Amino acid sequence: MANMNMIQALNSAMDIMLARDPAVVIMGEDVGYFGGVFRCTDGLQRKYGEHRVLDSPISEGGIMATAIGMGVNGLRPVAEIQFADYIYPAFDQIVSELARLRYRSAGDFWAPVTVRTPCGGGIRGGQTHSQSPEGIFTHVCGVKVVMPSNPYDAKGLLISAIEDDDPVIFFEPKRIYNGPFDGDANKPAVPWTTHPKGDVPEGYYTVPIGKSDIVSAGTDVTILTYGTMVHVAEAAAQRGNIDAEIIDIRTMIPLDVDTITSSVKKTGRCVIVHEATRFSGFGAELTATVQEECFWHLEAPIQRVTGWDTPYPHAFEWEYFPGQERVVEALELVMEPA
Repeated sequence: MANMNMIQALNSAMDIMLARDPAVVIMGEDVGYFGGVFRCTDGLQRKYGEHRVLDSPISEGGIMATAIGMGVNGLRPVAEIQFADYIYPAFDQIVSELARLRYRSAGDFWAPVTVRTPCGGGIRGGQTHSQSPEGIFTHVCGVKVVMPSNPYDAKGLLISAIEDDDPVIFFEPKRIYNGPFDGDANKPAVPWTTHPKGDVPEGYYTVPIGKSDIVSAGTDVTILTYGTMVHVAEAAAQRGNIDAEIIDIRTMIPLDVDTITSSVKKTGRCVIVHEATRFSGFGAELTATVQEECFWHLEAPIQRVTGWDTPYPHAFEWEYFPGQERVVEALELVMEPA
């Protein structure tokens, strides 16, 4: 075991896969010589060479087209989009080509591409460096969508993603890149070096794609969440003195419906928390799933705590960022007697 933050865990995952499989290549803007804008690929080009860790032009569409070509021809590319906000120029390549390749060729061709991209706010990034577009990709048939909340899961899920024969969109919450924070979204970001790390095996291991994690067991209410919001939810439950069962979704597609519905049927109450905008956010799909599967077990209407339906503001970042107070309010609302 080693004490790692999420950046170190992701770096370790790529290091291990580059060593294990000569078909694995890393590519993206500044991932090589510079080691990535967040240093997730630091040292990998020096260790494995420019043919395995490639610096690309500033062209997200070009990065994705190249990765698809690599995948079709037997490689396992890990393509980094420097910020999730920049993924839109590659959206057509992902939706029209990458996601549909196996289906349209009746299984004759596939492209095992992993798309890594930092997402979310909390670092004063403003509207063009703080978006959470995961819900958009959950609407695309043919890709898997993953977002870890801690270093252990980040490493194990990334290894699973790289080994998967289907394309995986791998979102990395940059607010917790250097370790889980204390869940207080009502204050400015503190230096990343102050965040605690996590125990992570130094060698190879996997975390299965398609399986949620019960972060804490409880009987009063189920909280469904993922990414940075896992830590906000934990802090809010403690603050409100509520015995909440917190489920880290981890994998949005494929969704672990069994774990979710078993929990809600036990508690009878459900609060959904995510940082992305509310309207048509992934929380809406979670709400529909719980409503369909658990209707006769619900003791109160399902509540959602999300970002606002506006561009991510720079000046009012902490009013936008779903914090403990808003989560506590939702928890108290579902706990009111019928």
